[in-house]
Amino acid sequence: MKLIILDRDGVINEDSDAFVKSVDEWIPLPGSIDAIARLSQAGWTVAVATNQSGLARGYFSEQTLQAMHQRLHDLVTQQGGRIDLIRHCPHGPDDGCDCRKPLSGLFQQIAAHYAVALDGVPTVGDSLRDLQAGAAMGCQPYLVRTGKGRMTEGKDLPAGTRVFDDLAAVASYLLES
Repeated sequence: MKLIILDRDGVINEDSDAFVKSVDEWIPLPGSIDAIARLSQAGWTVAVATNQSGLARGYFSEQTLQAMHQRLHDLVTQQGGRIDLIRHCPHGPDDGCDCRKPLSGLFQQIAAHYAVALDGVPTVGDSLRDLQAGAAMGCQPYLVRTGKGRMTEGKDLPAGTRVFDDLAAVASYLLES
């Protein structure tokens, strides 16, 4: 299985310091939907691991989050691809869970779902915590410069992190490799 794990906000869709709170605020980044579709069409299994502390903070409901994810599914399907799995952390920063990135609980859930080790599996994020969570499970980290990526680029990244302008560039690199 060729598995890839993507962060959501700042990688697939626009990020917001005020949180993405509705389907109307969920705006795909240019090229991201096509990138997911191209990966899917080439045989990649696409999973998403996303912190969604806006749930714990009361900014949006589980139903609204599911509507945003349905929009993502629909857009990728319209381009001939698919999102195979979405896992989210609904907790706030002080809830003491094991799934909020930079902890690796979401990645553990994905590994368990597919009954695979994540050694070398590409994981794409725009923040240090995205990359740290994947690297802790043996994933190959890819930083994109979208979202918070440009700020993250100057930080102490996990060893071997590859840096690309956006998800479309990561997809092109993986499909040409």
